[in-house]
Amino acid sequence: MNFSSKLLENAVEQMSSLPGVGKKTAFRLVLHLLKQDAETIEKFSHSFIALKKDIKYCKHCYNISDNEICEICNNPNRNEKIVCVVEDIRDVIAIENTLQYKGKYHILGGIISPMNGIGPSDINVEALVERVKNQNIEEIILALSATIEGDTTNFYISKKLKDLDVKISIIARGVAIGNELEYVDEVTLGRSIEGRIPYENSFSR
Repeated sequence: MNFSSKLLENAVEQMSSLPGVGKKTAFRLVLHLLKQDAETIEKFSHSFIALKKDIKYCKHCYNISDNEICEICNNPNRNEKIVCVVEDIRDVIAIENTLQYKGKYHILGGIISPMNGIGPSDINVEALVERVKNQNIEEIILALSATIEGDTTNFYISKKLKDLDVKISIIARGVAIGNELEYVDEVTLGRSIEGRIPYENSFSR
């Protein structure tokens, strides 16, 4: 695209660097922002600056939070004996939207993917092991995406926890192979959590 303004071109370049945003879409978004008043633009930009500067990660579960302990971990009505292991905050939101799960979470911050240079030490597995050792956790629910990387991570976690006194479950395969949890409809995901099975039984399916 040829631009009449270097400022416009730079703005489009930055906008198009976002996942799933092409140059044409970025151009339309930038033109929309250009039509807004200065106060609106300042609020828009400040929200992202504050996000990067002030956001915290929960000390217990690694969820994105405004405080050192997230609202879910702080909620006394949640069942602290059950912990659902997910890849990132998108999965927490997807599961919360089902209204079927009342336990707590552990966010790995990624999944094992040698192709992408992500190994076990790059995600929050050891912190999960420490939680199981030091807290009265009765069940770990593995709720990672049904991909090769997700299955590899599930297997690694199960090996790390096998000698500890904790039940390990996996969400039922109502979630199709290859699906990311955030794209699964709420009813299917809710049923997959409710119909979870012992992890060792998942190999026969």
